[in-house]
Amino acid sequence: MEARVMPEVQKRQVFFLCVFLGMPWASTEPLRYFVAEETERETFLANLANDLGLGVGELSARGSRVISDENIRFLLFKPLTGDLLLNEKLDREELCGPREPCVLPFQLLLEKPFQIFRAELWVRDINDHSPVFLDRETTLKILESTTPGATFLLESAQDSDVGINNLRNYTISSNAYFHINVRDSGEGNVYPELVLDAVLDREKVSELNLTLTALDGGSPPRSGTALIRILVLDINDNIPEFAQSLYKVQVTEDSPVGSLVVAVSARDLDTGTNGEIVYAFFYATEVILKTFRINSTSGKLYLKAELNYEAIQTYTLTIQAKDGGGLSGKCTVVVHVTDINDNPPELLMSSLTSPIAENSPETVVAVFRIRDRDSGNNAKMVCSIQDHLPFVLKPSVQNFYTLVTERPLDRESQAEYNITITVTDLGTPRLKTQHNITVTVSDVNDNAPAFSQTTYTLRVRENNSPALHIGSVSATDRDSGANAQVTYSLLPPADPQLPLASLVSINADNGQLFALRSLDYEALRAFEFGVRAADRGSPALSSQARVRVLVLDDNDNAPFVLYPPQNGSAPCTELVPRAAEAGYLVTKVVAVDGDSGQNAWLSYQLLKATEPGLFGVWAHNGEVRTARLLSERDAVKHRLVVLVRDNGEPPRSASVTLHVLLVDGFSQPYLPLPEVAAAEARADPLTVYLVVALASVSSLFLFSVLVFVAVRLCRRSRAASAGRCSGPEGHFPGHLVDVSGAGTLSQSYQYEVCLRGGSGTSEFKFLKPIIPNLQFQSTRKEVEEYPSFQNDLGF
Repeated sequence: MEARVMPEVQKRQVFFLCVFLGMPWASTEPLRYFVAEETERETFLANLANDLGLGVGELSARGSRVISDENIRFLLFKPLTGDLLLNEKLDREELCGPREPCVLPFQLLLEKPFQIFRAELWVRDINDHSPVFLDRETTLKILESTTPGATFLLESAQDSDVGINNLRNYTISSNAYFHINVRDSGEGNVYPELVLDAVLDREKVSELNLTLTALDGGSPPRSGTALIRILVLDINDNIPEFAQSLYKVQVTEDSPVGSLVVAVSARDLDTGTNGEIVYAFFYATEVILKTFRINSTSGKLYLKAELNYEAIQTYTLTIQAKDGGGLSGKCTVVVHVTDINDNPPELLMSSLTSPIAENSPETVVAVFRIRDRDSGNNAKMVCSIQDHLPFVLKPSVQNFYTLVTERPLDRESQAEYNITITVTDLGTPRLKTQHNITVTVSDVNDNAPAFSQTTYTLRVRENNSPALHIGSVSATDRDSGANAQVTYSLLPPADPQLPLASLVSINADNGQLFALRSLDYEALRAFEFGVRAADRGSPALSSQARVRVLVLDDNDNAPFVLYPPQNGSAPCTELVPRAAEAGYLVTKVVAVDGDSGQNAWLSYQLLKATEPGLFGVWAHNGEVRTARLLSERDAVKHRLVVLVRDNGEPPRSASVTLHVLLVDGFSQPYLPLPEVAAAEARADPLTVYLVVALASVSSLFLFSVLVFVAVRLCRRSRAASAGRCSGPEGHFPGHLVDVSGAGTLSQSYQYEVCLRGGSGTSEFKFLKPIIPNLQFQSTRKEVEEYPSFQNDLGF
């Protein structure tokens, strides 16, 4: 249903607009709009722009909004078009009860410039409620001597509708004794009276059951029924009479429950049961029954519930006094509720602007309304804020106030203001309400981000997992809001060869740095890059800082043995003369470690030995030396396993195997390998003879020993008569001695040592450098075929 503006209001509105042209605070008569209850939501009510004579886009441009104390939820306002729609269905009975007319006030607020227009939404009643009798059954006791024309009050029905839709008529079922008269109470209510048409005869009819029907004035009308039971009694010729037909009493709204309101009194001239009076409510609504109770014997009226002046100011009660004969009288009690100052003032905030730019001129910060639900002086109010603030309060119409800046604000002096708005009424005692608002001052972007350090040094251990958090940079900005939001980014590296994009990344929001891939200390030990911190202001400001990342070594490389080489096709065998003294340098194990620091500190240890205690390894330089003097009982071949360990955590190690051969002298013509000697031993007939001799005849043991000694002496004499230096036959390299003194064989010369055979002292015959890449693997056959080769080498 489309709402309309009353013509007289339009005329008055145009008149006031003309008179107060250019006056934004001018007040006009309220605009009135009408809508029926139960109208569907989003029903068009009015176009406020047209009704106020404003342009279509002017309402939106001026920051318009519809405000109301309690009715804003029923209205939907569209500033762009100026249309006012119904936001939800309205129930007039719920909103206004019996009050007529049902008016919902609201205001249209324009902020730029500030202006308020008052309006009212009148809700029209529809016939959506049927009359209802609180007592569905009523019993009347009537004396048989009652003369025709006597009237009897009946309970009225209740109808929540108002106006024409309210209760209008009563009817009674067809009978020969009674009819209904409808009376007006003078307060807009009608009640029924039962009129006796014929004399009752109890001997003929002792009881009548009649149906009373209540009709409202709607179209179509609605109805409700109640049963009237009439009991015919013997004669009772006196009715109860009240001392007063009207009682008026005032009760304060803070009266406690159970307190006495008033005592009504009635008397009956009859005696016996016909003179016994019972008091009860007559025509009592649900509100009265919930609020008051009456003593049926004494007629005293008590409070049953708390009173609230702001809800109901006056109660009208009808009290009936009925005697034992069924006759009754009535009186009216009017209870006026007096107000006390029990409601503190209320502050209803309409708009609040925060933050405010520090360079802004005079600005409206807040628009609010104050109210007090009390009356009289209890509802008068004053409004104030603290002193020494750059804000002032300006009163407007209809208890509206605006909070305005008194001068431009300075954020550097104070970035935030806590304002307490105090509203105090003038009642006794005075009540007040405080409302706190916080107004922040926004800043312009005049500060660049500042790093906490100009240079950051970060350390990360090599072999890190990808996406590892290695550290953070931090910058702060003295500004606020977006001007203080700092974002971080990496600057291009100074070295174009540095793949910075694949090494690290930075979180743009918090400055956390992450390693994108696993770093290798041996490949990259340190790198530098720049970081920029920029704010989100306009224009953006920025600053820079340097970050140096140091890669820490991890023990990820095991020691590597340079000498003796481990990848040769034949093992390297060291020769040691049996005449060597304790501490004789057999060889030196040379190893390196790709790590650094203590991870590269190497220690050497003899892990295994054919004969423990014969050789030892120096822990710090890897030199293998004899631990004692050699003897003839020591085995010819020895196998040593040397362990090389670094000082990392956990430590890593490598092992190398050394073959040591004990010789009587370096000048022996032939030093058989252990494998060859074993083969010859198996093929030697003398060995067979010895085995047979030992097995067969123990007496030949001495002979066999003599033969064995003779053979050995013969071989030695032949070697001495040869007069030349010969090496062991077969795949056996010469003994190489490292004389560089640097502990490594990478850049040193190698020397061949030849000892003179047959000498007890095993003196050196010569010491001559040979070609480094020449592998001395000549066999005895090559020496015999090329005797000049020996001369060239100095034999």
